[in-house]
Formats: sequence, structure tokens, C-alpha cells
Amino acid sequence: MVVHMLQHDVEMDYALKILEKAKVEYGDVRFVGRKSERISTKNGVPAISISDSIGVGIRVLVNGAWGFASTNDTSKKGIKRIAELAVRTAKASALTTKEKVVLSPEEPAIDKYESTVKKDPWNVSTEERVNYLIDCEKRMRISDRIKLTMGHSEVWEENKLFGSTEGARISQRFVETGGGIAAIAIETGEMQTRSYPTSFGGDYRQGGHEFFEGLKLLENAERVGKEAEQLLHASQCPSEVTTIIISSDQMVLQVHESCGHPSELDRVFGYEASYAGTSFMTPEKLNKFRYGSDLVNIVGDATAPGGLGTFGYDDEGVKAQQFHIIKNGIISGYLSSRETAAKLGQRSTGAMRADNYNRMPIIRMTNINLLPGNWKFEELIKDTKKGIYVETNKSWSIDDRRLNFQFGTEIGYRIENGEMKEMLKNCVYTGITYEFWRSCDAICSEEYWHLWGLRNCGKGEPGQVMRVGHGTSPTRFNNVRVGVGKW
Repeated sequence: MVVHMLQHDVEMDYALKILEKAKVEYGDVRFVGRKSERISTKNGVPAISISDSIGVGIRVLVNGAWGFASTNDTSKKGIKRIAELAVRTAKASALTTKEKVVLSPEEPAIDKYESTVKKDPWNVSTEERVNYLIDCEKRMRISDRIKLTMGHSEVWEENKLFGSTEGARISQRFVETGGGIAAIAIETGEMQTRSYPTSFGGDYRQGGHEFFEGLKLLENAERVGKEAEQLLHASQCPSEVTTIIISSDQMVLQVHESCGHPSELDRVFGYEASYAGTSFMTPEKLNKFRYGSDLVNIVGDATAPGGLGTFGYDDEGVKAQQFHIIKNGIISGYLSSRETAAKLGQRSTGAMRADNYNRMPIIRMTNINLLPGNWKFEELIKDTKKGIYVETNKSWSIDDRRLNFQFGTEIGYRIENGEMKEMLKNCVYTGITYEFWRSCDAICSEEYWHLWGLRNCGKGEPGQVMRVGHGTSPTRFNNVRVGVGKW
């Protein structure tokens, strides 16, 4: 059981006194405790992963350079050792630093944040969760063509205590739940996958067991199995340039890869070039470059209720905020840290997050949301003379500047004269980011808008995995190349 971080105030005071005595320019201390239970079932066989960790990370700025050290020994002896190591590391780094780090100003906060939980997920037994997923699998197996069925469920909790030499003291508690199911149909060399509520493990949200119950996996399991089987004999996606309507769950990847990542200011400045790439959203384009049509408004929103990118404060103590990245189609902001924001003469937008106590915070997505438009989905289909509708991500690829992309989806449907026609398989579409978003001419309303949770955004060296959110609704684009590839 994770110990609530507020019980580490004495150790926090001790760590900060060491940093003050060392006369660091800036220092912050993060005590982080995590526990999780991840259940996966595959053809009725469960695999259960339980983890529990606690530790402290200390980051300091000395002579204009960063130093960081961490330990799972939260005793005063352990804290003293890593505080001194962080200071020595910063001093050594300063010897080779070409440009001294300058931080944007920030008022130190003393505050708390806690996820809203109605049904404590830890009160639901592992056995109950396993049995539920196996029941879902049974319903997906509608025929012998369904060769593989899978179920996923996770409960994740993090408690965090942050303090800085500027006087900040912030306690936060996050609880997340969610899950998903998938069926794979195979016949004579053909393999098709169908997932619910979305692919790669499902959908996740801050909250309690009430969110998992609301997914209604069991109620959708038979349909998932049927669609996987139907895809085996569905029509091949045509190869053409056409209008495309993208579902809310597929729009998640579209926003994530073609707007979220390129708006990370460390990537813009080239700090991530060797591993994750850079960005075409360079600073001279700020408030000038047309990224999309006038309809396109994308915000970074760490205040959205229940998102995996929602928090009270980031890992530099910057308060959660909502701001435009794209406003009426124009590049208008970046995901930033105190260090990178200062280089633009701005305040941080609060995007510094660390994957546990033993990693330095880096710029990560919060909830990157495409704001809803005015269309009803049914009216959008009726308004489309010719095109395709695609749903649920199957594959993705995008270049290291986030310009040229290609995404595949699990399922699609041909649209003709305002009606949804036959099912399509192997739907793939491609484009250049800003050309694609400039062709956006319709976004569905808030009624169809959903805040999705992704648990697996990778970045950094050493690698860090972050949990992020994306709010989207079905969206239409014109003159899109579809049907690339051969089957």
C-alpha cells in the first residue's frame, strides 16, 4: 500500500534545507508513490501485473546547469546522499554548458489536488475483474473464425509531494481506471482486428470503478466479434483522393501525432532530435503560420475534468491551465517548461511531467483537445456526397518533423450520396500535416466529443512513458489520399 505523500513533509523540509545550504540557484524535490494492478486476458488466460514503488527525486540548478539524482531510500541518509549527488552533477555539467539555464518566473504555490473518485477501484477484487474480462471474451467468440480474444483492465494510483527552494509545497493524488476488449478473426491468410472502445488496450480516465463500469465492455462484446468476422470479407478500401470523416477515437492519434508532439517546445528547440525528432512548428511561425482551417481550435488543457493529462500542478509547480496551441487555424502556443518558455520571453504553460520519481521532468502533453464544432454526426454523413468514414486506429507512422503521416484504421465504410454504404477493410490515409488540417471543413458538436485516455506516450532518453488525454469528435477532411499500400 502506498503511503500518502503528505507524511513526507519532515523529509521534504530536510531535503530543501540541504539544497539551501548548498546555495543552489533553484531546487525541487518530488516524493512519488505509485501502485497499479494491470490485468490482461488472452483466450481466457489471465495475466496479472501488480507494481508498487516509492522514492524521491531531487533536481537542482547550479551555475546555470541541471543536476538530478533519485533513490528509493526515503530515509534522511538516502535523501542527503542524492541531494549532494545532484549538486555535484550540476556543477560538473556546468563545466561544459554553452548556454546557462534561465527559468521563467513562477509564484510558488501551496496547494492540493485529488482525482474525483465515486467507487474506490481498489475495493473491486482482482477475481471479479478477471471474470468480467473472460465473460467478455466468451461473447466475442461468435464463430471459429475468431481465433484470438483479449481483455484489458487497469487500476493506477499515484501520490506525489512536490517542494521547491522557492517555497512551493504541493500534494497531489491521481487515481485512474479503464479497460478494453479486442477480437482477431483469421481465415485463409486474412487477419482482421476489431477493438472496443478503442484499440491498444481501450480507454482510461481519472476516476473510480464507475468509469470502468460505464465502458459497457460486456454489452459491446458480441458486436466486436461480429465486426471482426465481417471484416474478413469486407471490400478493400479504394485507392483514391476523396473526402474522409474520421471517428473520435481515430482523431485522438491524429491530434496526438500531428499537433501534440510538434507543439512540444523542447522538440521545437531540438533537445529531442536524437531520439524522437524535431518539429516543423518553429518559433518564427508563432501567431503567423496557418496550420489548419478557421474551424481548427486545439488547446492544451490540464484542467479538463478526468483526463489522464489533468492535474493541479506540473512537476515544476506550475499551475494547470488551458491555452490555445492552434487558434482559428493559426499556431498560437506551445507546450513548455519554465526553461523553454524563458527562451521565448514567455511564462511556462505547465507541461513538465516526469515518469515516476527516478526521471527528470520533461515537456509532455497534458490533454491536447480539438474543440468541438456544430455538426451532428448524422447531418455530416448526409452532407457528404462521396467519401469514406474510418474508425479506430490500427497503425501509425509520421516523420521526425511531424509533417508526413500515414495512419491505418481497423474499419471503414463507404459514403455515397449522404448514406453510409458497405464496410471497408485495410483503410489507410496519408497527408502532410498542415495541408491536411487546412482541408478540415466540419467538426461534430460537443454531443459527440469524448475525452480519451492514452497510457503509452513514449519520449526521452532514458525513455519515459506518459499518460495523456485527447478530447475529440468526428471530423471531416477533403482531398485526402486513401487506400495506399497493397494487400
